[in-house]
Amino acid sequence: MNLKTFPLDRDRLEALVDKYSTPFYLYDEGAIRKNARALREAFAPLPSYREHFAVKALPNPFILKILAEEGLGADCSSLPELLLADMAGIKGEDIMFSSNETPSAEFRKARELGAVINLDDISHIEFLERAAGIPCLVSCRYNPGPLREGNAIIGKPEEAKFGFSRKQILEGFSMLRDKGARRFALHTMVASNELGLEYHIETARMLFDLALELFSKTGVRVEFVNLGGGVGIPYRPGDDGIKWKDLAGGIKKAYDEKIRGGPLDPLNIRTEYGRPITGPYGWLVARAVHQKKIYRNYIGLDASMADLMRPALYGAYHHITIAGREQEAPSECYDVVGSLCENNDKFAIQRQLPKIRTGEKDGDLVIIHDAGAHGRAMGFNYNGKLRSGELLLRPDASVTAIRRKETAEDYFATLDLEALKGFN
Repeated sequence: MNLKTFPLDRDRLEALVDKYSTPFYLYDEGAIRKNARALREAFAPLPSYREHFAVKALPNPFILKILAEEGLGADCSSLPELLLADMAGIKGEDIMFSSNETPSAEFRKARELGAVINLDDISHIEFLERAAGIPCLVSCRYNPGPLREGNAIIGKPEEAKFGFSRKQILEGFSMLRDKGARRFALHTMVASNELGLEYHIETARMLFDLALELFSKTGVRVEFVNLGGGVGIPYRPGDDGIKWKDLAGGIKKAYDEKIRGGPLDPLNIRTEYGRPITGPYGWLVARAVHQKKIYRNYIGLDASMADLMRPALYGAYHHITIAGREQEAPSECYDVVGSLCENNDKFAIQRQLPKIRTGEKDGDLVIIHDAGAHGRAMGFNYNGKLRSGELLLRPDASVTAIRRKETAEDYFATLDLEALKGFN
């Protein structure tokens, strides 16, 4: 059973609000570390297992450094993400760099850092060769097209812009070998926030079969398969998540059936989980400031979809509790909204909650759960909204600010205001 909890009582939270003001993100370092260790322990029976945390989920070097200390690498897809990994002390082949319409400067930086370059398209082979040269180790991303079903977030594979087709994968690895590559890897990513255990095990089977076909038809022996990410978390109370031991056990069974004792054994296993590592251990904390009663009953927060856009973008559910009143029975039906000039700026629609007190200073503190991945990371500045800061709850119960709130000065920093004075 998935129960939603928050690591601080109301008094401690109020003290944080007095110091930092709402809205802010809070992450639980101890819980993240414990989860990362459980992941590695579960996957330890698989050959040379390595996890590359998806930096896009929570791009903060403090978090990346914590995960690096727990033995995790990084999955990057842009120059700033490469730099974040480097800041956190993640080096060389502990970095996966997945290309996606990638400019040459980013390929050069990935090569400079010794990252494993994961190509997204057969045309990128010659582009990479011109931009940075073909590395000894190179990976390619496979798109199975109609052979696999996607899901609501990532869409159908045949409609996705990512990856090589099956025919192109066979041709692409032959091209890479002819151009000097000597070490090879396969990658895929076919779903996002998927809670079906068998779906992820089937992805492993698919890559094992492809690796065997590649060896049989081209002689190319892949060194590792990267199963990507896509493991979901149970956003709704009562939903069950995927247990690391069940997932690793299913993948190991598939490995034993298809690879063990064959020409590709040992075939190393890698993953790129993000959401299930940090997602459940981050919360967006906001103040209930206004109440509006027209055709519906609205609660207005001092946060907006500029701070957390998943509900607006995907219609995603995030559980909401009221600090200090978690055990109180729901008595009201609210749309919980932000202040953006967009009607989809809503954290919850027709949600049953306790009666909420509003006020700029004394309104209830609203806790939005499971915001530790794809939360602050997806923030933006539309309407001139300034993004919230990030706090880290340390294992000794102290709290460290790991990102301050944005200011108006930050918002205007990229403008040449001196030139504006003489502009006519």
